[in-house]
Amino acid sequence: MKLRLVLLWAVAVVSLLFVNYAIYGKEQLIRNGQPILLQLAPVDPRSLIQGDYMNLRYKIAADLETTDLPPRGKLVISVAENGVASFVRVDDGAPLAPDERLLNYYKHDWNIDLGAGSFFFQEGTAEEYVDAEYGELRVDESGTSILIGLRDENLEPLGPAQPE
Repeated sequence: MKLRLVLLWAVAVVSLLFVNYAIYGKEQLIRNGQPILLQLAPVDPRSLIQGDYMNLRYKIAADLETTDLPPRGKLVISVAENGVASFVRVDDGAPLAPDERLLNYYKHDWNIDLGAGSFFFQEGTAEEYVDAEYGELRVDESGTSILIGLRDENLEPLGPAQPE
């Protein structure tokens, strides 16, 4: 019985360490990742089961020819001074130019996943996101990304005003 209790606690501690390490990694990515903006092709902004959200499709992914892509890989993107990213090539190991970055992708059947596929927002605030034209992501040097917000055509952040 005592061994079971020790094993239970050990599993609980390891699980908590793993979860906290993952949270820490995401916080570091948000804090230190390079901000990039990917043009969106938004879809239906509501879900009765999940609440208010916007299903996201990224224009870069929609424009890619997926037949020859491996299931996982990296895209090379060029980031303009205003932060807007554009597709350059699929990563072939060639050195990156100063304005180029890597972005991980995952291929699912005929879709290319570049990160978060949906953006959830507080119920009743859907109108604030209607003008979304860009997804704001933070990307690290390895190409890992996290979606942190949406922007309009003028690259202004969307959503409720943040208290200062």
